[in-house]
Amino acid sequence: MKHELRVIFGDTDQMGVVYYANYLRFFESARADYWRSLGRSYKDLVAWGVAIPVVEAHCDYKLPAYYEDLLVIDVDVYEIRAASLRFSYRVTRGADLLATGHTRHAAIGADGRPVRLPPQLVACIPPLVSR
Repeated sequence: MKHELRVIFGDTDQMGVVYYANYLRFFESARADYWRSLGRSYKDLVAWGVAIPVVEAHCDYKLPAYYEDLLVIDVDVYEIRAASLRFSYRVTRGADLLATGHTRHAAIGADGRPVRLPPQLVACIPPLVSR
């Protein structure tokens, strides 16, 4: 799924470059759009009694992004386990690859303990393909 995002001034540092930690915000924005594209949202997780916090985040920076750049974040689920899942991300500006990354999310219940991913969540995710 592709998510478009325009870089705002507040995303940049003194050098006019997107501050490195903002890529994690961009990943989050793309994940939320991913769920919406499936007809779901994080509110569904709450209704199902589960949260999926980030337990691992990684980003490889290739080229800088700047104020007003139109970025495309390609996001996909590439691994599903009983109680966790992983997303992959590719951030591009036109033909330029700016960054790649992934996040791993653990499923936890209201008490903060690990739980299985809800079957209705797993069912809405398109079949995984080899990456």
